[in-house]
Amino acid sequence: MAIKLGIIGYGGMAHWHKDSVKSIPDCDVIGVYDIDPAKVAEAREQGMIGFDTLDELLANEDINLCLVATPNQVHKELTIAALNAGKNVVCEKPVTLTVADLDEMIAAAEKNNKIFTVHQNRRWDADYLVAKKVFESGVLGDVFTIQSRLHGTGGIMHGWRALPECGGGMVYDWGVHFIDQICNMVPGKITDISADLHSVKNLLIDDYFMAQLKFDSGVQVMIEIGTFLLKPTPRWYMAGNAGTLQIDNFDGKTGGITKVSKLAELIPPVIVNTPAGPTRTFAPQPPETLEQMPLPGWEGGWGDFYKNVDAAIQGKEELIVKPHQVRRVLGVLEKIFESAKTGHSVKYE
Repeated sequence: MAIKLGIIGYGGMAHWHKDSVKSIPDCDVIGVYDIDPAKVAEAREQGMIGFDTLDELLANEDINLCLVATPNQVHKELTIAALNAGKNVVCEKPVTLTVADLDEMIAAAEKNNKIFTVHQNRRWDADYLVAKKVFESGVLGDVFTIQSRLHGTGGIMHGWRALPECGGGMVYDWGVHFIDQICNMVPGKITDISADLHSVKNLLIDDYFMAQLKFDSGVQVMIEIGTFLLKPTPRWYMAGNAGTLQIDNFDGKTGGITKVSKLAELIPPVIVNTPAGPTRTFAPQPPETLEQMPLPGWEGGWGDFYKNVDAAIQGKEELIVKPHQVRRVLGVLEKIFESAKTGHSVKYE
C-alpha cells in the first residue's frame, strides 16, 4: 500500500511535502484542504482534488495518510480528527505546544491502530549526519562538550510564526529540531536544563535563546539560536579528550577534525608570550604536532523521511521518528520555557 496523501494546510512546507511524496515510486498526493479558498483553487490548478471542507478530505477513501501542515496551535485537533477518521498521520513540527496535548494525540493513534509521526526532517541534515558520525566513531575520545548554533541576520519573524498564541518563536520553530538532533545523538538521560530567552527584534516572541543540557553521561550541550546575530559562528563545535570537531555550516563539507599527535605529549611545556600575556597552560600547540583530518562523508537526505513512512505503512520498517521520542523533545522545550521564566536550572528525567 503506497502513500496516498491528503494535505491539511497548503502553505510553504506543504509544497515541499507534495514534491517529496511524488518522488517516491507509486506514491502520490490525492488532494488538499485549506481554510483559504485560494489555496484550494491552487491545488485544483495543479491537478489535485481541492476539498472545500476537512470532512470531505477525511471521507476520501483513497487517502491513507494525512499531512497536518497548519499553524501549530491547531495541530492537535486536526491530527486527532484524521486519526479518528482512520488515516495515518504525519504532523509538522512542533507536533503541538504541550506534552499533555501530545499524549492525547498518541492515545488517538493507539486507539485507532494508525501510524502517527512528526516531520523531524533535520535528522537527515548533512551537518547533523556528519556530527553524529564523528560523535559515534570515538575519534574525539570521550566527548564532554557540544555546541550547536544557528545565527541569522534578518531579525524579523513573519506571519503566524511571530504570534505567541500560534506557538511562534525560535524555541518552537528551530529549537525543536536542534533538541531532537541532540536527543538522538547523545546517549543517557538529561539531568539539568537551563535557558535564557530574549525578544530582540520581535517583542511578542523569543527570537533568541540559549539552552544548556547536561546529560548523565557527562556530556554538556549548548544550543544557541538567534535571528539577529550579524557575525555567525560555526554550526557545530564538539570537543573530547582526544580531539575537536568543527563544522562550519549546513552543507557538512567545511570544517574538520583536529587531533594532537603523541609527539606533542613528549614536548615539555614552556612559557610562551601570547596576546594574552606569558602563559604555559594556553600556549598554542606547535603546528607539527597537530593532525588535521577532513570531515567524513554521509548518506541520506530529507526524502528518506517519507521513504521510511511509506515502508512503515506497508509494515516493512519501524518508524524512525517515534512518538515517544517526540514526547521527550517536547518535554525539553517545556523545561526551557520554565527555566527562562524562573531564572533557574530545572531537573529533567
